[in-house]
Amino acid sequence: MNTALVLAAGGLALVGVAHSVLGELLVFRALRTEGIVPTGGRPVLREWQVRILWGTWHLATVLDWALSALMWRLGTAPLDADLGAWVADVAGVATLASGVLVFYATEGRHPAWFALLVVAALVWWR
Repeated sequence: MNTALVLAAGGLALVGVAHSVLGELLVFRALRTEGIVPTGGRPVLREWQVRILWGTWHLATVLDWALSALMWRLGTAPLDADLGAWVADVAGVATLASGVLVFYATEGRHPAWFALLVVAALVWWR
């Protein structure tokens, strides 16, 4: 078992949960007028813009969980070494780029940048 990859998988799973739960509480609750998908936001946003924002927000969570599953598999089961290293490197680059993007976009005020950089470091520490 590769502990660093298992920790990276756990970190990504937690980032996904935190992203969806906190997004619903801090961003979308105020935009929800009825039903699950928020539709408010006027005068700044139109309904279709709020809907795609909500969908994209939760798409990031789904992709976090998919990447988490890949890291879990790489960390817990024997695998073709070349393919495993390539998949891990792709995950490392994706989480590094995501962390840098969040840091830049929020001027370091959103904590996700740190979690994503920790995951990238764990993936490359393997």
